[in-house]
Amino acid sequence: MTDQDDLLPIGLEDALPARAAAITRAMRAVLDTMDAHGYDRVRPPLIEFERSLAGRMQGVATRRMVRFTDPESLRTLALRGDMTVQVGRIAATGLAEAPRPLRLCYAGEVALLRADQLDPARQRLQMGAELIGSDAVSAASEAVLLAIASLEAAGLSDISVDFTLPDLVDVLADEALPLAADQRDAVRRELDTKDAGGLAAAGGQAYLPLLYATGPFAEAAAKLKALDAGGELASRIEGLEAIADRIGGRARITLDPTERHGFEYQSWFGFTIYAAGARNAIGRGGTYTIRGSEEAATGFSLYAEPLLEASGNAREAARDTLFLPLGHDTAIADRLRAIGWRTIAAIGESDDPRALGCSHRLEGSEALPV
Repeated sequence: MTDQDDLLPIGLEDALPARAAAITRAMRAVLDTMDAHGYDRVRPPLIEFERSLAGRMQGVATRRMVRFTDPESLRTLALRGDMTVQVGRIAATGLAEAPRPLRLCYAGEVALLRADQLDPARQRLQMGAELIGSDAVSAASEAVLLAIASLEAAGLSDISVDFTLPDLVDVLADEALPLAADQRDAVRRELDTKDAGGLAAAGGQAYLPLLYATGPFAEAAAKLKALDAGGELASRIEGLEAIADRIGGRARITLDPTERHGFEYQSWFGFTIYAAGARNAIGRGGTYTIRGSEEAATGFSLYAEPLLEASGNAREAARDTLFLPLGHDTAIADRLRAIGWRTIAAIGESDDPRALGCSHRLEGSEALPV
């Protein structure tokens, strides 16, 4: 019988054995791929001072964090909503003297006070990699390729990557397509919503062509080049083309230069990664600056839930499991586990191998089907 108090808050759920096993497999595959590419794992704490979590990256919204008062220091604490900012703190403090570029990876739970309509989950497993010390095209290329390789290792195929230019309005508004300081936020907002009428009303008529410079990468990049008043975007477009060349045929590439959803702190380059079978984005990444140390960095984050949805791997595959009867030879059982068997030992005479999910039973030194 379920009591009212046993119900979980909206946006939270238990991962039962099959799903927990699938999440663990995906996490191992992703972390092993990052390790193979030279990324060292760090494990920041679940809770930090709110000011630290909000102060390392521009645009981090503390209003979405779960916050409370520390009874020891009486300062405001927060559950992390994004591990990237914690890696930035680690790079700027404990690893400040480490050689650059510094390659770090991570995996852990993050929590949000409220969910959004597109993604109702308030707790997620976030996995990612950060290359600290560079936001060059070579660093951005490495990040995108590592994200693709990590998803491939987790069993995904049919991957697509959508490029964006998060600081596009700032770059153009200074000289090429001038905007007053009080117009920029409104223009960004209307570009985000793809509202041509609202964009014109906000004083962004000159930005209207950007709404149509989207789609398959080659076509959209050509449209963006045609809009490049004064050559302000030439180096950025060249960088995007270099990254696309590195990706080659490993993923479909699209471009939406005005997309800013999920790119609160990225600088010149951002990307969103998708795969067939997942309704939402599997992850995002790009270039950014760590505030305080003012160090350039490049990285990405992946999330387990859409990854499992895309892989169709949310269920644990049936595994051979060996039932160990009462009085079995423990040395034999140890040897069988060492070669890969999963075992379940009887704790009473009434234990039923089939009911316990066992495929085999130990008879003497032999594993026999049940």
